[in-house]
Amino acid sequence: MTRFKKMLIGIGAVLGLLGGIYFLTVHLYPSFGADLTKEKKEIYETLENFDQGTFRNRQDVPKKLSFNETVKLTYKYFTTHVEKDTPSKDLEILKVDPESLDHFLGTRLVWVGHSTFLIQTEEKNILIDPMFGAVPAPLNFLGNKRFYDELPIEIEQLPKIDYVILSHDHYDHLDYESIQRLKSKVNQFLVPLGVGSHLKKWGIDSKKIIEMNWWEEHTLEEIRFVCTPAQHFSGRKLSNGQETLWASWVILADSLSLYFSGDSGYDIHFQQIGQKFGPFDISLLECGQYNKMWSDIHMFPNETVQAGIDLKSKKIIPIHWGAFKLALHPWNEPAINVIKEAQLKNLKIEIPKIGAFIYKDSTQKDSIPWWE
Repeated sequence: MTRFKKMLIGIGAVLGLLGGIYFLTVHLYPSFGADLTKEKKEIYETLENFDQGTFRNRQDVPKKLSFNETVKLTYKYFTTHVEKDTPSKDLEILKVDPESLDHFLGTRLVWVGHSTFLIQTEEKNILIDPMFGAVPAPLNFLGNKRFYDELPIEIEQLPKIDYVILSHDHYDHLDYESIQRLKSKVNQFLVPLGVGSHLKKWGIDSKKIIEMNWWEEHTLEEIRFVCTPAQHFSGRKLSNGQETLWASWVILADSLSLYFSGDSGYDIHFQQIGQKFGPFDISLLECGQYNKMWSDIHMFPNETVQAGIDLKSKKIIPIHWGAFKLALHPWNEPAINVIKEAQLKNLKIEIPKIGAFIYKDSTQKDSIPWWE
């Protein structure tokens, strides 16, 4: 046997071993979620935004990377040095008194960090993208640790949650352990199409799950929930990319009109949503984890501000930053740049400290530049 053949056999054996380890891991650990059933895919094939087994954006994005492009991107991410990509010490956060959340009669929000918010309005508690875990990954050793050890409030301290809203199934938005700790106190989950398959695998009763396509809406106890488009992607493992839908959300109540972007690149859907449902009292807009290499699926700060204008927002709050390192920019750059852009465009902005209460009429003047 030649040396070349021995080398090929050796490479094949290593790849086979890695494949076997991967197969066992995704089947042994429930955090990887579920696969979409054949029956579900057949139903979704009738939809305009689903084709040949996957959901699609309006534009043909994100670009499908070749193996070599994937390797180069991964190498660049893990080898590029970025100054101040994480805080020099744990961020100081504000602790929320659990008793203050009970029987609250007004309207306010609490930023738990990243894209997680607790909204209290109409005597209801709404939780958005509940990621209370330390690492945005299926296994802790696969991800970067959160920028702060203590959370403003733990799941067990939360009041009863009437509605949980999920934007998509990525690990920094849909966290297995958080769902496990939450599920006994949640009345209803509102999710994009297909995301319910993960929840059902994790023990959530199907009666508690409402799956929605873009532009579909449900009114629950006088609060109107609308599933709206986003420009992103989905998937929790190598084999099920784009099988579940990604979305933004509109929440309309007598005392609050709110938009939540989820993860999204900039596109015309912001104008469409603004025209149909705006103006909004508050828009929670993605502003972090951006890079030119994936600019079609995450917004830069100037695009965040433009999205806020498109939405006819009275005030924007930048989200998806300040908790995890998921891109190649300084950790506080999103806040610094989005404030400058908002001031140039005369758009009201607030960047609350993590754990602070947020009200419709509060402004950036009420906040201190805690990120500096």
